[in-house]
Amino acid sequence: MTGPDPFGTAALRASVLASWADSPTRFREDANAEEDLLLGGYGDRWLVELAQNAADAAGRAGVPGRLWVRLDGSELRVANTGAPLDAEGVTALAALRASAKRDSEVEVVGRFGVGFAAVLPVSAEPSIVSRGGGVAFSASRTATEVAALAGPSAELARREGQLPVLRLVWPTPAGETPPEGYDTEVRLPLRPEVDGERLLSDALASAADLLLALPALIEVRIGSTCLARRDDADGTVLIDGGPQGSQRWLLVRSSGVHAAAVLAGTAVEQRDRTEWTVSWALPLAGDDPVDREPAPLVGEVLHAPTPSNERLSLPARLFAAMPMEPSRRRFRPGPLADAVLAAAGEAYVSLLRSLPAERRRALIPAPGFPASELDGLLREAVAIALRDAKWLPAAGGGELAPSDAVLLDLPGAELPELLADVVPGLLADGAGAPTSLVALGVQRLGASELTERLAGLERPPAWWREVYQALAPAADVVPGLTEELAALPVPLVDGRVVTGPASAVFADDAPESRNSPVGNAQLAGAERATRGRVLGGLGLPGLRVVHPDAMH
Repeated sequence: MTGPDPFGTAALRASVLASWADSPTRFREDANAEEDLLLGGYGDRWLVELAQNAADAAGRAGVPGRLWVRLDGSELRVANTGAPLDAEGVTALAALRASAKRDSEVEVVGRFGVGFAAVLPVSAEPSIVSRGGGVAFSASRTATEVAALAGPSAELARREGQLPVLRLVWPTPAGETPPEGYDTEVRLPLRPEVDGERLLSDALASAADLLLALPALIEVRIGSTCLARRDDADGTVLIDGGPQGSQRWLLVRSSGVHAAAVLAGTAVEQRDRTEWTVSWALPLAGDDPVDREPAPLVGEVLHAPTPSNERLSLPARLFAAMPMEPSRRRFRPGPLADAVLAAAGEAYVSLLRSLPAERRRALIPAPGFPASELDGLLREAVAIALRDAKWLPAAGGGELAPSDAVLLDLPGAELPELLADVVPGLLADGAGAPTSLVALGVQRLGASELTERLAGLERPPAWWREVYQALAPAADVVPGLTEELAALPVPLVDGRVVTGPASAVFADDAPESRNSPVGNAQLAGAERATRGRVLGGLGLPGLRVVHPDAMH
């Protein structure tokens, strides 16, 4: 038994039935369109779509969004806060691909009014109750109405009962209301083959991701388990509760307005959505706000803003207002997608800069094959943005763009700081993996090139000793390094600088030092300096004595 009809569903039904009676082909088209949604992109997205609707309702009402999913016997119920159902929304629900959100003045997630079709795999009799009234859809009641129409009834027989459930709408019985504290509730009597407990289990597993993807939602309850979102002033988001426990994310968001040229050629209703948003999210490990480590992700997909089938390989999660196919599983290439990707690249730079310099290497894209067509385009956009932005730690302080940076291709933590004023653009030790940095335009500086740069350099002998000491460990682990460094400058006791140590004499090499009871390696510094000056003062032709302050 139905109650009052505040949304004028009788007139909507009459209009649809008249169109079907006049043109059985129209009935067939509607049935095919809904079947495509059911079998194509929306077969397993009931929670995602209802959560997006809840987020949009909260945004329109300007209230915190809360979602509650539970079982009531054999009926799945999904309640939410926010703007209640209205006549425009009912009309949109009963009309394929005609969203009531088109003229919304707030940012919305849904676009084309087809998301509610995601409930059909779990229920053939969905209804919505809300403050001010409710509506119901019914496969059985629709079949009864169609049976009275000559042309459509014959088509229904050929289709073995498959019909468009969401085209005919009825009012709900009087007195039906959402639970206390909520404004709307979707009620889904489950099909016999659907396992309600499995639906709740799957919903619980994805609830944390939904809270991260939909900032308008602050709470999702699955049965008796409550998960909450908290946005903190430091730019991080805490998702608390659920099987994963607490998880903190670093979130960087960027937004803007598309140029008219970018929107040219897109769908008419898409052109009304000129705003774009992109966000990057990176999980953080550790409870200390000052010492949180990034926890790079693997096996990611594009979130637009909820999960798609577009696989991505970057170590952070991308949420983007990407143009998508009607199924919302695949992106739609074109100028609009290119503009969003460029914005995502710029936002990735901001994400890197949000981390301390010593922890940015975790986000440097690693070379490799893209995981999808979209991933290849995204990696290219990120690489373009990273090449000319200053985010790499420079030796001696400051930051460098990869296009201006030089990576010392030798091990040794002390070397970059020693050579900071000698090699312009030199990166600090540990800036990143060489192959990843070179892919972004960083130049590599090997031992031979370093030797050439040091030629003719005037520095105190003690500085050279520090360089030799920093290079010594590398000589033990890098094959052939000793030969490559054979032309290193060597300061002499008489003030000259010669090429390579092979032709120079060390003060320790004097006969007296070889007979010293302490041995060459332990010769006291003062004694070494004295012997060096004595040897240098002999004035012997061709004698080249290494300055004692340069010896190590």
